[in-house]
Amino acid sequence: MVDHGGVIRRHELTDQEGELLDPLIPRAATGRPRVPDRQVINGMACKIRTGISWRDLPERYGPWQTVYTRFRRYAIDGVFTRALQQIQAQADAAGDIDWLVQIDSTIVRAHQHAAATGRTGGSTGRTKRN
Repeated sequence: MVDHGGVIRRHELTDQEGELLDPLIPRAATGRPRVPDRQVINGMACKIRTGISWRDLPERYGPWQTVYTRFRRYAIDGVFTRALQQIQAQADAAGDIDWLVQIDSTIVRAHQHAAATGRTGGSTGRTKRN
């Protein structure tokens, strides 16, 4: 998505991603005018991708309370899970997913003292009190 300044925001959905997701987002039947769904979804994506607090969301995504409320409602209602399943099903039907899985058998061993098992000779990170 391109904002009013012509800058493409790195944490926002592309137009193609937005078009794929738009029909999967529930619409409010009535009520006061809403902040556009795409704007709010971009706010959610920004929050998730950057890890900033809800209160620190840039104003271009609308009020942070609106973004948080819709995120919470969508999570509780299973909107994200259903959207992922439907998008995966569409991509699979179109042959866009390669389901070949490769397992790496690399083994990484930790030093015996890194395990902190409490065995004699190993440190548990605890100190004894007398």
